[in-house]
Amino acid sequence: MLESLPIKWVVYAFAAICGIIIAETIYLMIAGNKDKRATINRRIKLKGNKMSQRDVLVQLRKERGMDKGGHSILSMEKLRVLKTQSGLRMSLSHFIPLCIFISILTGLYISYKFDILYPAFLAPVVGATLLPRFVLNWRKKRRHKVFGEQFPEALDLIVRGLKAGHPVPVAVSMVGREMADPIGSEFGILTDELTYGSDMLSAMQSLEERVGHEDLPLFITAINIQSSTGGNLREILEGLAATIRERGKLKRKIRAVSTEGRMSAYILTALPCLLGLVLMVAMPDYYNSVIDKDHTWNLIGIAAGLLAFGNYVMSNMSNLKV
Repeated sequence: MLESLPIKWVVYAFAAICGIIIAETIYLMIAGNKDKRATINRRIKLKGNKMSQRDVLVQLRKERGMDKGGHSILSMEKLRVLKTQSGLRMSLSHFIPLCIFISILTGLYISYKFDILYPAFLAPVVGATLLPRFVLNWRKKRRHKVFGEQFPEALDLIVRGLKAGHPVPVAVSMVGREMADPIGSEFGILTDELTYGSDMLSAMQSLEERVGHEDLPLFITAINIQSSTGGNLREILEGLAATIRERGKLKRKIRAVSTEGRMSAYILTALPCLLGLVLMVAMPDYYNSVIDKDHTWNLIGIAAGLLAFGNYVMSNMSNLKV
């Protein structure tokens, strides 16, 4: 027994060492010691895949729902613009069928589970109209939030480039090299368009179309005025960065003040759902006797519609524009 103890501890030690080596290997594979400048945004990543600068520009335009010349390739203009500004890489010809497929599966499951036919019939309509817009709007808002946080830093970076004596295109290109997505790739596309012959005004308008952020028109107007009439662009951009930061602070203050309205909406939405769940667990027969009645589902639909309308009204009351 005593002679077997050293062997057992040696095995344990080797197992621990192997576990540490495996964990470190996985960490190095994920984090690694690679140059972060080479993977800081998607445009730089594509360049690292041995793609030429022109091929990178074409690929990024395709991912944003545009052709090689930067024009729309989709007939549904509003949905195309929403898809472009959401940053979704999947094409609409794949995304919409995926939404329809998910909706149909969900509708069939609900119909089978509760023995009703309405969800199965409504699922394709929801998947083709409501679900894609909901997902794209959610992605667009999330992307705009990140872009708005990065934009003042990008302006500061451009200002530092101008102070160093670089021309405007070179100062703008620094954002595409130094900053992460989404602003890194967007300004990188702007730089590539300028490189391949587009004028500053057209490239800026394309940037606004791709992003759609509310702060971009201020930046574009400043660049256009400076290019046409001259002036100290560095001071203008410094003031613009300060203005955007102050407006961001004001938005956060308003959001903090309007927290009560949003929390009320959350509580009023969750309360009937939680109450129904508690009753189903505590008293299973409470709803089982009426769950198969048509009037029950009609009333549930009316209640859900009224609840959604109330949330919409409360959201507009607490969502103040700055």
